[in-house]
Amino acid sequence: MRQYAGNRIGLAVVGGTLLGLGAYAWLRGHDRFFDLPATAKVLPAQVRRTLDEPWTLWSLALGLVLLSLLSLRWLLLSLGWGRRRVPNGTGTAMLFVGLKNVEGLGRAHVRVGEDGLRIGLTCPAAADVGAVVSKLDQEIVGRIRREIRNDDAGTVVRLHVRR
Repeated sequence: MRQYAGNRIGLAVVGGTLLGLGAYAWLRGHDRFFDLPATAKVLPAQVRRTLDEPWTLWSLALGLVLLSLLSLRWLLLSLGWGRRRVPNGTGTAMLFVGLKNVEGLGRAHVRVGEDGLRIGLTCPAAADVGAVVSKLDQEIVGRIRREIRNDDAGTVVRLHVRR
């Protein structure tokens, strides 16, 4: 299974930006930034005049508030809040990997619900249902619960056998 790199890339970009800004502020505070005097202007005169306008700072503040709300939403979704009754791709992949020797598996899904996990599986009539159920009971369901980080959650498995 592939790891999700989006969170790591986002954290690396934000961390690198904050590190650069912190290094700049530290160097400017200790008068070590390319031999600039401490009273030197950092921004060009045109940018300085634009920042003197009141609407510029208000629009900058609004943009930063929207950025912080977007970041908070991303963080809460990364922690797993708000992901109830949605399909879990990692759990579905683990279900297919665990049952890879069963020929003709149709539909399979794993959903995280308020009352626990819901696993749905459709297998052909020629499949050994007893072996599928024992494999689900002994190995696969426990692995899926541990992977989703909710080992105490109740689990409902619906097994549909096609005719």
